[in-house]
Amino acid sequence: MLKWSIPAGRVFGVRLYLHWSLLVTLALIAGILATSVLPTEFSDRSAAEYWAVGTLAAAVFLVSLAAHEMAHSIVAVRDGVPVERITLWLLGGMSELRGEPADPRSELRIALSGPLTSLTIGIAALLLATVLNSHVDPVVTASIAWLGTANVVLAVFNLLPGAPLDGGRVLHAALWRRSGDRLSAAAGSARSGRAIGLALIALGAVQAVFLGSGAGLWLMLLGWFLRTAANAELASASMRHQMGDLRVGDIMTTSPDVAEANDQVSTFLADVLPTMHHRTFPVVDRQGRPVGVLSLRDLSRASAADRAGTIGSLARPLPDSARVHRDDHLATVAASAMLRPGLDLLAVVDGEQIVGVVTSTDLVRVCERTALGLPFRRPPAEPE
Repeated sequence: MLKWSIPAGRVFGVRLYLHWSLLVTLALIAGILATSVLPTEFSDRSAAEYWAVGTLAAAVFLVSLAAHEMAHSIVAVRDGVPVERITLWLLGGMSELRGEPADPRSELRIALSGPLTSLTIGIAALLLATVLNSHVDPVVTASIAWLGTANVVLAVFNLLPGAPLDGGRVLHAALWRRSGDRLSAAAGSARSGRAIGLALIALGAVQAVFLGSGAGLWLMLLGWFLRTAANAELASASMRHQMGDLRVGDIMTTSPDVAEANDQVSTFLADVLPTMHHRTFPVVDRQGRPVGVLSLRDLSRASAADRAGTIGSLARPLPDSARVHRDDHLATVAASAMLRPGLDLLAVVDGEQIVGVVTSTDLVRVCERTALGLPFRRPPAEPE
């Protein structure tokens, strides 16, 4: 999940997060509508009125983005793929799945559900604008027509055949169905996404340099994001190929040493820490639920005042992305986890209870062994 995202509730049981950059999108769209799109031949209207209509239309468009992502999530859950969350941000939305579709048909259904939703919203808005034309305020009609056009463009753009776009998922499903090899299909889709990203960067550069269009900078940003995301998916496909069907439960440390959030730091240092052999510990509440992470470095850098408090006050919060399940694919987790040696860990949970941990050492060990073509074997317990 993107940092600085705030929870906005649940829709159909799926958590929705809003990133701060969404405000930039809202302001940009509202400004474009108020100054360039909405008809300005009505001299009796104030700039504030145009901005009000533009802001409302921009907000409705963001709701349509959420509907696009929600369609992905609903179909995914129906097909047995859990959804972690939906995040709306500067360049659109992301549905974070906690698994993979079981077959190409399921992949295709999940991929097409978003663009079809946007296309439906777009056509409905354009029809509404046509019906209302000459019957209601032209500014309102123009804003509805823009909403329809924007959703149609969104649907068409997302069907470009390259990961991480929805069209890349469609391409992945087609390649997977033809070859029967999920991983090679993912690699092919990611390479196509890299090419599309490069093409958008080049097109944006031409617009910015030769045409003096600010839209070129937006295209370059979008192309850079697509290329970066496609590179990440290509690396993830390579990692999945190496790791095969390994799951988090195959490498996690069971019954890990934990620190109690309500314990005094002084008591922990004197009575508990000497019996532990690891460098990083999950911090749990009274019910055994992981709420934070604590390392030896955190303890060594704590001031005397901090050491007079509780473990919970000294621990760093455990982000949602650091909570995983034993059945999660290890390659998927490894591709998204940013674990600093001796500082961070993944808490493996069953329901809300912690049942194991995965550290950076665990991930490095399995990556090195699989890269050498060696089977993974659980090593004997050793200090972390």
